[in-house]
Amino acid sequence: MPGATAVNPILRGFHPDPSLLRVGDDYYIATSTFEWFPGVLVYHSRDLARWTLQGAPLDRTSLLDLRGCPDSGGVWAPCLSHDGKLFHLVYTVVRRKEGSFKDTPNFLTSSPSIEGPWSPPVPLNASGFDPSLFHDADGRKWLLNMVWDHRRHPSRVDGDATVRFAGIDLQEYDPGQRTLVGEPRRIFHRGPRGYTEGPHLYRRGSWYYLLVAEGGTGLGHAALFARSRRIEGPYVPDPHGYVLTANPAQSPLLRAGHASIASTPDGRWFLAHLCSRPLPGRGRSVMGRETALQALEWPEDGWPRLAGGGSEPKIRVETGQIGRAEAHVPIEEYLNFESGALPPLHYQTPRQARNETFISIRERPGYLRLKGRESLGSTFEQTLVARRQQAFRYRAETEVEFEPRSFQQMAGLVCYYDRTKHIYLHITSADGSRVLDLLMAEADQEVHYPIPRAITLSPSDSISLRADVDYDVVRLFFRDGVRPWSFVAELDYSILSDEVGSGGSGAHFTGAFVGIACQDLTGQSRAADFSRFSYVEKAEDPI
Repeated sequence: MPGATAVNPILRGFHPDPSLLRVGDDYYIATSTFEWFPGVLVYHSRDLARWTLQGAPLDRTSLLDLRGCPDSGGVWAPCLSHDGKLFHLVYTVVRRKEGSFKDTPNFLTSSPSIEGPWSPPVPLNASGFDPSLFHDADGRKWLLNMVWDHRRHPSRVDGDATVRFAGIDLQEYDPGQRTLVGEPRRIFHRGPRGYTEGPHLYRRGSWYYLLVAEGGTGLGHAALFARSRRIEGPYVPDPHGYVLTANPAQSPLLRAGHASIASTPDGRWFLAHLCSRPLPGRGRSVMGRETALQALEWPEDGWPRLAGGGSEPKIRVETGQIGRAEAHVPIEEYLNFESGALPPLHYQTPRQARNETFISIRERPGYLRLKGRESLGSTFEQTLVARRQQAFRYRAETEVEFEPRSFQQMAGLVCYYDRTKHIYLHITSADGSRVLDLLMAEADQEVHYPIPRAITLSPSDSISLRADVDYDVVRLFFRDGVRPWSFVAELDYSILSDEVGSGGSGAHFTGAFVGIACQDLTGQSRAADFSRFSYVEKAEDPI
C-alpha cells in the first residue's frame, strides 16, 4: 500500500499554534482556541495525513473561565505532552493583552486518557505566556514559557527598547507537590528577529533542543532551533538560521512559524506549524492561521532541517506511514435538530460553555432554541453557536422561527470574526412589524446598516437565511412563506480577517466563523427556534 501523503494545511481554518505529540502509534495535535469554548481542540491521526477531531479537554468552567476575556485573548498556545502514564496539558488564559501589561496565568491539567477526565487545573505562574512542559529521561519535569516585560526602559536584550519578549524561562515542576520549585532560569533570550515565544524542549542524543517561534505573527513569522548539552543552557541558536519561514513572494503558505516536532516509531521526524493562506490578491487571512506539517531531516552536524532543503513550507509531504494522499474533500454538513442532539463539538460558543440556560434542545423538540442575551459585542454572555470557515467558498443556510416584540430583540445568521468584525442578517422588530435587517461591524465599536431600510416580512412562521461566500465577497439572501429566495446585499467579506483592525495580524489571532445567534437587549430572554443549519463548501480555484 502506498505511503500516506499529507496535503497542507492538514487542519484547515482557524487552527493555530499546533502542539504535536506521538503516543505509541497514535499522533495528536492540540491547537489554540482563544476566546472560543470549549478550549483546546485535539486532533488524532494514525498516518499524519488524515486527522479527526478527538475532543476538547477544557470543556467545563472549572477548567476554563473565559468570561470577560478580550477578543483574541483566552487560550493561547497549549502544549500537550505524555510522560508514559498521563497526558498533560498546559495552557495560558490571557485576560488582558492590549497595552503595556499582559495578564497571563498559566495552568496544568492531566488525564490518564486523551478522552479525559481531565483533572482540576493547577495554577503554575503568570510571568508570560505559551507554557510548555518537558519530561526528561531522569523523570524530572520542567516548565518553559516566554517572559513578558512591560517596561519601557531599554531592555537588557541588545539594548532594544521595543523588545517586551524578554526571553524563555525554565523552572522545575514537582508533580508530587503540584507546584513549581526552585527559581526560574532564563535559558534563551532571542534570535535575529526577536519576538521570541512558543517554546518547546526536546532531547535527542546528548543534546537538548529548544524550538521557538520568532518574528511576530505576520509575514516575518519563523521557527528557530537552539541547543545545549545541559538543560539549563546556555542555548546556542542554529547557525544556519530559521528552520522554517515563508517567502511572501513565492510561498502559497505564508506566516509559517510557531512549530513543534515529533518522531515516528521508525525514526522519521515531522514538524507541525501554523501558516496562513490569504485571499488571492487581497492579502487578508479570513481563515486565520491554520496547521501544516513538514518532514524533518537530521544532517551530520545535528541541526534539523526541512526535508529537501530550504526553509519554505511545502504543500505535499510524504509521511512514510501506511495510508493515502489526503486531499481536501469539500465539506457538506447538514444539521437538523429532530434527533434531539446539540451541534457537534466543532460548533463552539464564545467564552461560555453551552448549556440549557441559553441553548436548549429539549424545550421545543425538533428545534435548537437560542435564548437572547447580550449583544454580539459582549465579552460575557453572547448567545452564538458557530463553526469555523474552512474553505474560501461556501454556502451557509438556516431556518428560524422568531417573533420579536422590540427592536432590541434579534436572531439570525452571522458571519463572525470577533466582537468588532461581523456581518449579521437578522430578524427584528420595527414599528410593530417583524422585519429583516442587516448590520455590519467593520473593526470598530459601532455597527453600520448596509441596506437603506429593513425588509418587512410576511406572516410566515419560519424564515430561511443564506450566506454565499465567494473568496472576498458575501451575498446574502432570505426566503419566507410567500416568496422565493430574495437577494439582500453583497458585501466585502474580507473584513473578517486577521489583518483588519488596529494592530493587524499582530493583534487579531482567530479566524472567521459562521453560525446562528440571538440577542435580547431588554433582558427578557426572548427565544428563537432554529430547525436546521447547513455549511456546504464549494470548489475553489487552484492557488
